[in-house]
Amino acid sequence: MGYIILLLIFGILFLIAELVLLPGVSIGAILSLVCYGSAIYIAFGESTTMGIVILVVALLTALVATVFSLRAKTWQRFALRKEIQSQSMPSPADELQVGDRGVTVSRLSPMGKVEIAGRMYEAKSVDAYIDPKCEIEVVGFENFSVIVKKIDA
Repeated sequence: MGYIILLLIFGILFLIAELVLLPGVSIGAILSLVCYGSAIYIAFGESTTMGIVILVVALLTALVATVFSLRAKTWQRFALRKEIQSQSMPSPADELQVGDRGVTVSRLSPMGKVEIAGRMYEAKSVDAYIDPKCEIEVVGFENFSVIVKKIDA
């Protein structure tokens, strides 16, 4: 009788593991079926009455475990409740305007770094290359990049 109870307990644990921790893997479901089937087989070997009782107990515990595992409140225990307080970088288009002027920090070939109004931005040149420390002018925006052109002095 001890083996039967132990197999039923393992069957419940494997079924809950399949439903909550390993959905779609089927290892827990297979092990649960093996445990339940073995418990029922052993019980029927002892007596038919005990086999029927263990069969009913196995079905009821499997049903209760399935219903309990699939309730919304069960899943809320695993849910992340933290709110994300961070935010994405502001777009350069929010801070700059077409016509603003600055200086290249690195070589733009065609991408590089520029400094406009004391802030660093990723920039793309309209021309092929712009050397460092050249004056530039903002002509547009693309995603999070500033499109610039060289100011001819």
